[in-house]
Amino acid sequence: MIKQYYMPTQIIMGEDCVQSSNKVFSEMGKKALIVTGKNSARLNGSLDDIIKVLSSNGQEWALFDKIMSNPTIECVYEGAAFAKTENVDFIIAIGGGSPMDAAKAINLLACQDIPEDKLFNGQYSEEILSMILVPTTAGTGSEVTPYAVLTNNRAQTKTSIASHILFPKVAILDAKYMENLPKEITVNTAIDALSHSIEGMLSLRANPITDSIALDSIRRISRCFESLKTGELTREQRFELLYASTLAGMVIANTKTTAVHSMGYSLTYFHDIDHGRANGLLLGEFLKYVEKSCPDRVSEILSAMGLSTVNEFITLLDELLGERENLTDEQIEKYVSITAKSSNIKNSLVTPDTEDLVQIYKSSMNK
Repeated sequence: MIKQYYMPTQIIMGEDCVQSSNKVFSEMGKKALIVTGKNSARLNGSLDDIIKVLSSNGQEWALFDKIMSNPTIECVYEGAAFAKTENVDFIIAIGGGSPMDAAKAINLLACQDIPEDKLFNGQYSEEILSMILVPTTAGTGSEVTPYAVLTNNRAQTKTSIASHILFPKVAILDAKYMENLPKEITVNTAIDALSHSIEGMLSLRANPITDSIALDSIRRISRCFESLKTGELTREQRFELLYASTLAGMVIANTKTTAVHSMGYSLTYFHDIDHGRANGLLLGEFLKYVEKSCPDRVSEILSAMGLSTVNEFITLLDELLGERENLTDEQIEKYVSITAKSSNIKNSLVTPDTEDLVQIYKSSMNK
């Protein structure tokens, strides 16, 4: 298999880097669509900072703040219609993975006439607006990926729009917007980033460049494990987690994810379990499964975390995640049937069959 590494997104990082990036914003266009959720961007100051920059540049803006957790197809079509009405010429997304992913889909649909039944087929023209993404959680890495993950009620799961045109033009990283994040969100997003880097190393598309980036990301997150347990993080640790999340995004932008994400989507869709937590619940047992065929690969991942065994990793995840949810046999059977249809399964170094998936679910959830 021929492998490659590609990353066209400009990354600007550091404290107060939004305010110091006037020129970057001014070069994007005349009127921005700001995509975010109802509250967090207002509370953490990121929305105010961005509006001040736009105002100082004499740029106009329109606000679409209807993004919910795990945004739906209906939501992004509504956002696209609003973008067209407002005649915007660039996009700014503020928030965690939900606003950032939604902004990419809104951008695509505002520029191209795509019916819902063809939204996920990957057949798009090159027409797209420039995007600036400002993450306010450290988990998805969406600020540097070509993916937009949406809740797909028809398929009863989450489905990705994937295209190189969805790479943001600029990502702006300032961890000051994360200082007051609750412990649960901080932990779940950190585990999401960790899962991205680990899955990137377990992908068929892994290569020496993505491996190097993934290992750096894993080490950065691992240095914060003890603070994540207490929820008491310094601003420097917040920056570490933010950089680690972006690095992990750079990994999966090239490797894609694996069976862990496919399995986790059912936990999120049917049980409203946070995406990062869902990945964390499954990650340890999936590593144990892969270790049987690829022990050296798993050992490399564990070593980057300062661990010796997968069981040590599972214990660590238990400390971070707390009590695990339970699933019935009927639920597991249903989720396995959904997971088996996912393309992520075939992207794993070791491809789990139906029996393997059942066992991973049971071992992960019913403890």
